[in-house]
Amino acid sequence: MSAPRMPVTRAMAALIEKATGRPCGIGELPRVQGESGEWAPATAPYTVLDSLPGEFSGPPLEDWHADVAWGYQVTSVGERGDQVEWLADRVRDGIIGRSDGGWAYDLRVPQARVIDRELDHDAGGEPSVSAAGAIVSYVQRFTITVTPA
Repeated sequence: MSAPRMPVTRAMAALIEKATGRPCGIGELPRVQGESGEWAPATAPYTVLDSLPGEFSGPPLEDWHADVAWGYQVTSVGERGDQVEWLADRVRDGIIGRSDGGWAYDLRVPQARVIDRELDHDAGGEPSVSAAGAIVSYVQRFTITVTPA
């Protein structure tokens, strides 16, 4: 069987939080634990990680040696354009940034090995503003290719 997706998704969210220093929700607005112990919606800026369709290669999926390329969209959300561009820069650096010949941030996935990371789409400095004008977002799409460990 190919590498399961949920461990990759959780590892991506953890990497994004580490690289940005801001909360990352998986498919929804992130929640943070307050001093009282209650969970509340995170304040901007934050990111939301969404799963996109995957691509499979190698032997048939029932073979545990199959590779899979999981697609992800990261939406940086803030109150101003400069805020989301700042956050998107950190997301990009965290996921595909290089340092001393290796990745700037580790992407450790239990029972799998990450063999490639790609940036497929970047809003290119054109953040979208909500109809209310209070929220600005910046979209990036990445492909993470993994193989069973």
